[in-house]
Amino acid sequence: MQIGIVSDTHGQEAFAQAAAHMLQSFSVEQVLHCGDIGSTGIVEIFSKWPTHYVFGNTDDARDVLQEAIEERGGTCHGVAGDIELAGRRIGMTHGDDGSLLMRMIRSREYDLVCSGHTHRTLVRQEGETLVLNPGALFRASQHTIAIVDLETMQHEIVPV
Repeated sequence: MQIGIVSDTHGQEAFAQAAAHMLQSFSVEQVLHCGDIGSTGIVEIFSKWPTHYVFGNTDDARDVLQEAIEERGGTCHGVAGDIELAGRRIGMTHGDDGSLLMRMIRSREYDLVCSGHTHRTLVRQEGETLVLNPGALFRASQHTIAIVDLETMQHEIVPV
């Protein structure tokens, strides 16, 4: 199963739409959004897939976002998600709470831990855990997303 990982859309629908076209080209089956969603329009764009969301530090209208996410068949995990897909345990958080992010990484409970917040890509292996920040779709020198094959854990940062 291939998944797409996005972050930091900040309500920028044109950039999110470009990312959605890229996700379609990779035939992803699910999408993870690592926070700073920014608007319900972003939720609509990613509603083509089962999408998991966490809130970021700039997501102020959380009740409105959560309602939009649930209405469109997505899953809202609050500030931290614990998901199982294709036999892999995935932790996700925005990354603005550094101690929460480090606890998730150091717990050794996850095959993959995803975050955003920094607007910079990051991919590193911590023991058995792949730690991944897909970069950002707004306020980044290059807009990027990540693709992960959960069967093989092969991963790629993709410019949008």
